[in-house]
Amino acid sequence: MGIENIINSYDKKDISIATACSHSSLQIFNGARKEGFRSIGIAIKKEPEFYSAFPMAKPDEFIVVDSYMNINKYAEKFYEKNAVIVPHGSFVEYMGAENFLNIEIPTFGNKSVLEWESDREKERKWLEGAGLKMPEVIEDARDINRPVIVKYYGAKGGKGFFIAKDYTDFKRRIERNKKYIIQEFLIGTRYYIHYFYSPIKKNGYRVCSGSLELLSIDRRDEANIDEAHRLGSISELEEMGIHPSFVVTGNIPIVMRESLLPKVFEMGKKVVEKSYELFGGIIGPFCLETVVTDELEIKVFEISARIVAGTNLYVSGSPYSDFIQPNLSTGRRIAQEIKMAIEEDKLGEIIT
Repeated sequence: MGIENIINSYDKKDISIATACSHSSLQIFNGARKEGFRSIGIAIKKEPEFYSAFPMAKPDEFIVVDSYMNINKYAEKFYEKNAVIVPHGSFVEYMGAENFLNIEIPTFGNKSVLEWESDREKERKWLEGAGLKMPEVIEDARDINRPVIVKYYGAKGGKGFFIAKDYTDFKRRIERNKKYIIQEFLIGTRYYIHYFYSPIKKNGYRVCSGSLELLSIDRRDEANIDEAHRLGSISELEEMGIHPSFVVTGNIPIVMRESLLPKVFEMGKKVVEKSYELFGGIIGPFCLETVVTDELEIKVFEISARIVAGTNLYVSGSPYSDFIQPNLSTGRRIAQEIKMAIEEDKLGEIIT
């Protein structure tokens, strides 16, 4: 039975919102509650106890699975609950790209985006095709003549990324069995811009047939690169046996200077428009990961095509979402989109 038939079989007055118990689940469950939905926590082996500490963000029930990769085995349980899964970065990483694409449970958003987000070459085709400025790619590691960052494919919270200053440095650190990309290391301030695109909302900042919103911005605390400078330069750290790393450990709220907002919206608009040209459109939350230079040029080094953990800062709203609606988190905005789609009989337009 295809996803469209499953959605048609659902009781639209009793939809549940489900997600994996990790990453941004607290705000997703809280947002579902605020919009009148029941919520389901997808847990491994046993129900997590820590949700009891947060009664306003505790799921109404849990579905316990043996592995996220085997989630299709439990599909009937989700059908019985009229469940819609909201994916987040950890959920997709735990499942694996192929399993996620083949999930047999109605899922918020366009799953086709994963192919374009997780493949570094396709991601660059998408973003550069949208007219965004990106860091230069070094095709041959022997051509490294300035600081570069080496990134492995997939969303792993920055784990394994490293800086290399020359070919010798690169050879010493690279894991040859993994796919990677070498990019120039951009100097500037890192801003992670949280957008939301609705294909069914007709007011606001119009893009394609829908509306684009800016919900919040953050920057990431990364271990140990954000503190290592206290001990000296990168070369001095290397001599001490300390290798700068980029594992995300937390997030910091950011407000961008207002004069940059027109650029921010134009970038988001172009990304959405190009997504429709390439794979049928991005739906819901996405994040452009950027560096702003001292000349106020915004360069994009990555896109996350779903809710990102930086939005956890703004469960009660952000300086941007407060201008749309008080207490509007990204988790709540997702629930609102599902509610709007139900009311307008357009659930099939935002679910795959």
